[in-house]
Amino acid sequence: MKTPILGSSYVARSPNAADSRMVNLYPEILLDGGKDAAFLQRCPGLRLLANLGTGPIRGLWVLQSDPSSALVVSGSTLYRLNRNWSAKTVGYIGGAGPVSMADNGRQVFIAAGAYGYIFNTVSNTVTQITSENFQGAGNVAYIDGYFVFNQPGTQIFRITGLLEGSTVDGFDIGSAEGSSDVLVGLIADHRELWLFGTNSVEVWYNSGALDFPFQRVQGAFNELGCAAANSIAKLDNSVFWLGADARGRGMVYRANGYQGQRISTHAVEWQIQQYANLSDAIAFTYQQDGHSFYVLTFPSANATWVYDVSTNAWHERASWRNGEFARHRANCQMSYNGEIVVGDYENGNIYALDLDAYSDHDQPQRWLRSWRALPTGQNDLKRTAHHSLQLDCESGVGLSGDDFTDFYGLLLTENNDTLTTENGVAFQVTTAVAQGANPRVMLRWSDDGGHTWSNEHWAEMGRVGQYGRRVFWRRLGMTLKLRDRVYEISGTDPVKIAVLGAELSISPTGA
Repeated sequence: MKTPILGSSYVARSPNAADSRMVNLYPEILLDGGKDAAFLQRCPGLRLLANLGTGPIRGLWVLQSDPSSALVVSGSTLYRLNRNWSAKTVGYIGGAGPVSMADNGRQVFIAAGAYGYIFNTVSNTVTQITSENFQGAGNVAYIDGYFVFNQPGTQIFRITGLLEGSTVDGFDIGSAEGSSDVLVGLIADHRELWLFGTNSVEVWYNSGALDFPFQRVQGAFNELGCAAANSIAKLDNSVFWLGADARGRGMVYRANGYQGQRISTHAVEWQIQQYANLSDAIAFTYQQDGHSFYVLTFPSANATWVYDVSTNAWHERASWRNGEFARHRANCQMSYNGEIVVGDYENGNIYALDLDAYSDHDQPQRWLRSWRALPTGQNDLKRTAHHSLQLDCESGVGLSGDDFTDFYGLLLTENNDTLTTENGVAFQVTTAVAQGANPRVMLRWSDDGGHTWSNEHWAEMGRVGQYGRRVFWRRLGMTLKLRDRVYEISGTDPVKIAVLGAELSISPTGA
């Protein structure tokens, strides 16, 4: 029988009800001629592009007037990045945490909380905004020649001079007063300004009025607020954000017209609502191979959740450190120089999100999938004997000698238990190098609804070229008192992972 390994991440408040976890894997739907309706593929790894300063990487921005250049805020330093991945120091950026940037073609406004800066793309200089009317900037957006930014801790948003970001007039001010809540952040979408409060969202537009050009869009008021300013992002011709309002918090929304449409599931919401701090959540979006992803990270909770628009499915992204999953290393994103570029939250590294990279730079990437052995509604609460489980996956994906260059920086050829450099110098295979030559998948299971787990059982996926190898586990025992079983597979080998399905052989009993 087919066991339902395909799907998304859905771990309910009670794991006895649902314990389908998906980490560093995501489903892709096969529309025509596929072996099955979908398959699971490995999330992109991190390929190092450059190291800029001490980090963390607080912001990335491609210059509108010069797409061959990009800005990188690493720690307190602003860099101008070139297509050969070299960079020059431009100036100082104060504050801490993520920055927000907007571009008018000649200037880039950098909002850094209590501070604001203008980068001049012509003179290649950065200057701090020192106007007495400037009292901080949370998020910044660009509309019709104006930089628009919210003043932290207030209902106020301000605009700069027309095509002049350093000019802040005391009279060029608006207030989001549809509700008495504080303005959290803002974003420009379809030449409209979305203002997010703690309990509400209202939309403004450029009316062309002489005194102050922005006015409310009548009827575009939403009693759904925002829990984190840096969770607001654009994707799939819409706006996404982490929600909160007077009734609660922790739902994720996308804009449907002027209304918020819930896209998070009960399982994802249960996880999010356990986090003590939601206000520091950050999000970025990107598109790769036709998948559009909203990547939502909770730094305080050390967790990352990802929504795939193409499948409406959620999965987890994670780094693998000290034997545990942690938040993904990416802090921000830009599409630049033919790469999906992300910045590290701990250091000054910038990486490419690469589907052909199977590690997170200098760390392994662990993937994991857990699922109910029996399809929904087919458990009759009678004990079953589990004879075998076959993983339907792409096998023969082990690394060849030349492939080790990509992952370990040496040209190696395999010779039983030793590896040799191209100069003929032999050395003992280490665990890290051995991984990938003959990749393996680990299986374990739970017979009590996901509360406790069996020992690990390993199966080989085949050395390079062994495309006909079958990935099998046999003699899997019998379900216990609950007559229920959850399977889990995982691995860390730096190889391609494509899971097409799984076949389970079981026998019912009368007990």
